[in-house]
Amino acid sequence: MAQSLRRLQETASQTAGPYVHIGLTPNFGGIAGVYPHDLGSAPVNAKARGERITIKMRIFDGTGTVLRDALVETWQADTDGLYNSPSETRGKADPNFQGWGRFPSDMETGEIAIETIKPGRVPFPDGRLMAPHISLWIVARGINLGLATRLYFSDEETANAEDPVLTRLEHQNRVETLIGRKESAHYLFDIHLQGERETVFFDI
Repeated sequence: MAQSLRRLQETASQTAGPYVHIGLTPNFGGIAGVYPHDLGSAPVNAKARGERITIKMRIFDGTGTVLRDALVETWQADTDGLYNSPSETRGKADPNFQGWGRFPSDMETGEIAIETIKPGRVPFPDGRLMAPHISLWIVARGINLGLATRLYFSDEETANAEDPVLTRLEHQNRVETLIGRKESAHYLFDIHLQGERETVFFDI
């Protein structure tokens, strides 16, 4: 008679921290010699085309406390709306713009500073243009699976109003949780993991 094999069972889930900075951004965490510089720390160089922007971001837990051990990875198109990817078939992306970045939170203030360029518009699968946006992946202590969301821009009102992702959200009052607010010299974007102001996250 066949024996039931119960040795290979699903393992328990593990959180992403508290060693996110040590594992993914060792230089930032004070561990030198692993990489010359942390991977993803400089997605844009001096020759990249487009409007340079700074995004200042904070991530809040359900109690309203700023997380100081979070990390955000970004993925975006270049200023012409092209991705730096072998899968890009619409043209050649700016070779001086990496398109991908990795940014840790400041361990004192919790602020995440992202230096990049403002992305161009890219098409939705049905051909409609999406508003300029940056895709975000968030990990931190206590988060079992990375969270995916997007950052849109408050000074792109017309494009946001016709964006095929934003317009299909069931609760339109939550669109504002995806909008980075333009200030004098930068954009401000707060992510709330839980609570009344919880950010919209995507199941991808």
